[in-house]
Amino acid sequence: MEFREVNGNVIQRDLKSTIVRSKRSPWKKIKRHWQLYFLVIIPLLFLITFKYVPMAGVIIAFKDYSVIKGIMGSEWAGLKYFKYFFESPNFSLLIKNTLGLSLYGFVVGFICPIILALALNEVASARFKKLVQTVTYAPFFISTVIMVSIIILFLSPNAGLVNNILGLLGIGPINFMGNPAYFKSIYVWSDVWQSTGYSAIIYLAALAGIDTSLYEAARIDGASRWQKIINIDIPGIMPIIIVLLILNIGNIMSLGFEKVYLMQNDLNASSSEVISTYVYKVGLLGANFSFAAAVGLFNSIVNLILILSANAISKRFSSSSLW
Repeated sequence: MEFREVNGNVIQRDLKSTIVRSKRSPWKKIKRHWQLYFLVIIPLLFLITFKYVPMAGVIIAFKDYSVIKGIMGSEWAGLKYFKYFFESPNFSLLIKNTLGLSLYGFVVGFICPIILALALNEVASARFKKLVQTVTYAPFFISTVIMVSIIILFLSPNAGLVNNILGLLGIGPINFMGNPAYFKSIYVWSDVWQSTGYSAIIYLAALAGIDTSLYEAARIDGASRWQKIINIDIPGIMPIIIVLLILNIGNIMSLGFEKVYLMQNDLNASSSEVISTYVYKVGLLGANFSFAAAVGLFNSIVNLILILSANAISKRFSSSSLW
């Protein structure tokens, strides 16, 4: 009995000391690696200040916000501005244009970087590979304003390069920017040209991490390049593909505002008027901040539902997911 009591006391003391050490260990780690934690402080403060704190302002979507009365002093409006948006005569057109442009860009813009990465991975010449990477990366660093200016100049019906080439072929000048039927393709494919090279970087990094012994075994078995791509490359980057796919699905409704607005004119408005441009014109230029907040909240909720659904489906049918 005495031995058990002594042994029990020892066990209790060991448990207490373990608990104390576990409580102190995080602070010891922070003190030991304070430089790394210091580097995290600035981005963390940025996220808190510009991403999380503004979330409190979403309450104005449910109020008749007045700049003079302030957020808390403004009268409660409930779902007034949500109903105003849903009952707007432009609602169906806005949803159609936003989803059409987003899905078009999502499909094309998601596949092209994968194809480019797989193609560059098969290039034997290192010099040619670097040349292609440089040429494809460069457009990403062009600002949106300059990019749209280049598009307008190239597609100008009077002096544009494209129409000059068509004129040599006997085809009359075409007003590409004034035809609603061309807007979505111009927007999406110019975006592909600008961002494909940069987006392919992550896939190239994933391809570089594939075990080289798999390629050696495939070479011994007499596999062709196409068979290596199908059986080694694509399965090797599949986890990255799934993660990026989920993230992109969560941004389907968050269509970029700047490029659409700069490319928009009175002639192509039937295809280029999307939720973000409509909110800017009606909500911000008209100082209707409650309406702008309501539409923004609607977009965020839809994106949240999409990303949760995509993650749940991916988690059920594969081993890759965000959480």
